[in-house]
Amino acid sequence: MIHRMKLDPVPFEMIGCGRKTYELRLYDDKRQKIKAGDKIIFTCTSDENRTLEVSVTGLHRFRNFAELYSCLPLLSCGYTENDVSSASPEDMEKYYSPEMQKKYGVVGIEISLDGERKDHAVI
Repeated sequence: MIHRMKLDPVPFEMIGCGRKTYELRLYDDKRQKIKAGDKIIFTCTSDENRTLEVSVTGLHRFRNFAELYSCLPLLSCGYTENDVSSASPEDMEKYYSPEMQKKYGVVGIEISLDGERKDHAVI
């Protein structure tokens, strides 16, 4: 199955260069349909002509981002050597409220880049 998601430019680039191998999301109805072996096509929010295709290699479910942050390698979740020491589960609250996390839980979607990167200019 193929899923589609949007990504801000920085995490988009990190996945594109292989530095980010976990995508962190709410485990809502849309993400509950994702299975290992599925494909995800990420579209860059700053340019919808830029896409990345990845394969889902695993799903890591947690009750909240505090649990996820204590178990997954944060350098593979979108943090860098410069900011990993200040990484906090609260960083994800700008996207998902504690109430949403409690309702659905969260997931670390483990991914591998398929080499499908499309950077088409808008004509």
